[in-house]
Amino acid sequence: MKEKIQSLPSSPGVYLMKDSLGGIIYVGKSKNLKKRVQSYFYHSNSHPKKIKTLVSHIKDLEHRVTDTEFEAFMLECRLIQELKPMYNKKMKNPLAYTYIVIKMRNGLRRIEIASEHAGNDDAVYFGPYTASRHSVERALQSFQECCQIACSSTVFNGSACLNHSLGLCRGMCLGGEAVNEYNEIIDRFIAMLDGSDRSLYEEMRRSMQRAAERYDFEAAAKFRDCSEALDYILMKEEVIGFTGEDRNIVVFEELDEDRIKLFLIKRNRILYSEKINVRGLGIQSLINNIKKSIFIHFGADSHPPSGGVTREEVDEAQIIYSYLQRSDGRYLLIPGEWIVSEDDPEIDGELHARLGETFSTILS
Repeated sequence: MKEKIQSLPSSPGVYLMKDSLGGIIYVGKSKNLKKRVQSYFYHSNSHPKKIKTLVSHIKDLEHRVTDTEFEAFMLECRLIQELKPMYNKKMKNPLAYTYIVIKMRNGLRRIEIASEHAGNDDAVYFGPYTASRHSVERALQSFQECCQIACSSTVFNGSACLNHSLGLCRGMCLGGEAVNEYNEIIDRFIAMLDGSDRSLYEEMRRSMQRAAERYDFEAAAKFRDCSEALDYILMKEEVIGFTGEDRNIVVFEELDEDRIKLFLIKRNRILYSEKINVRGLGIQSLINNIKKSIFIHFGADSHPPSGGVTREEVDEAQIIYSYLQRSDGRYLLIPGEWIVSEDDPEIDGELHARLGETFSTILS
């Protein structure tokens, strides 16, 4: 093991930890394989119990080098889904991911959790969410309590529920105006998740601020916890919305002073990747090479429109979305209407601007 660790390259890649029977028990990724793997075995007294247990079972090691950290993330995700190592909890079982569902029950639309998207009912679905079911349930409970819509009645017979006496239900169980108020909040909740109106979220943030200003720290903490819980849900909806639009994404990454790597991405998949030596190539020649790949892999007939993002897609979608957010402008979105004629000046202009801005040193 010491010899294997010492011989690891200081480059991006994936490492696979094995037990005494040769079974893969953990898959990880890093932009520096040698440094990351060494960290498991050095200064182990400070490691949490889970890491110490993992290390005690490691008897062999395998690694796979990638050109970029982004590729290491994607490879790690695929290997975890395929191999399901015992020490990898995330990405191992997409069927455990959950959905938020708004469906009619006993005369009121209720916010619930579902294990799968039925697809043939009148309910409104959001997700899938990769956090545990318990975490999503707690987020929704916190939201409903903050908005006073956590009615505990299952049958509305004019009697107040227990949560009404606790100040967690505004009285939908009693009927009247409270039902209209409840329906308005549900409409705004749906709009918040589908991205059309974030006012409900902003209102909760303002309520937190007002509570803090009047020194009602208990109320402020309640609104703060609710906002933080919703942050995760809203972020996931942004990922799902972005991926569901089936965008054509061109990504450029600098490998060294002579080479860049091109990625063509659609939805949650890397359709094509290529290392290109650009030293002395000239920007127009580079643009022509990239355009050729774009028209081959993003052609109008290549990929029929897809449906909503599935549980099997969401992990890769998250990796791609997060990568683009921190890629410092090294990507370009290609609208479908640009991929009609190779003479379309839009692609040339955008590629010229983005490549010249990002790789001006190499291309000069």
